Amino acid sequence: MNNAGITGLFTDPDRVLVAAEQLRTAGYSKFDFHTPYPLHGLDEAMGIKPTILPWISLGAGLAGAGIAFHLQWWTGAVDYPLVIGGKPFFAVEPSIPIAFELTVLLSAIATVVGMFALNRLPQWFSKWQHDPHFTRSTDDGFVVTVDAADPIFHELKT
Repeated sequence: MNNAGITGLFTDPDRVLVAAEQLRTAGYSKFDFHTPYPLHGLDEAMGIKPTILPWISLGAGLAGAGIAFHLQWWTGAVDYPLVIGGKPFFAVEPSIPIAFELTVLLSAIATVVGMFALNRLPQWFSKWQHDPHFTRSTDDGFVVTVDAADPIFHELKT
């Protein structure tokens, strides 16, 4: 127990999943588990909602394709129309590579920026970093942290 909240150490991954469900059903909302490797089913046991990051990537990719096609149409058919070899002012076929590249570029940038923003990174300090249990979460232990800011947190009952 410290002023940040309370930590608990587990050595069995199956007990971690049970503890996550018990904390969620007890009404705790500000708790987290720190594990040395991913545990399948932990997100569901904790009640974590799916991320919106794929939608951010999709939106940026669609915007990239739209911007690419619009820019090529505008420059070739409206702003500076040139008849070259009897070809139309704008054709989709030669525009596909540029649209693909801009789609990939914008979706990659939005994914990285979105991931950092959604994960609230970078965090240079953690209130748990000096806890002896917490340091084991990178090696051989499964650590649960219940934040003291949780509405139903009680120093002894939790």
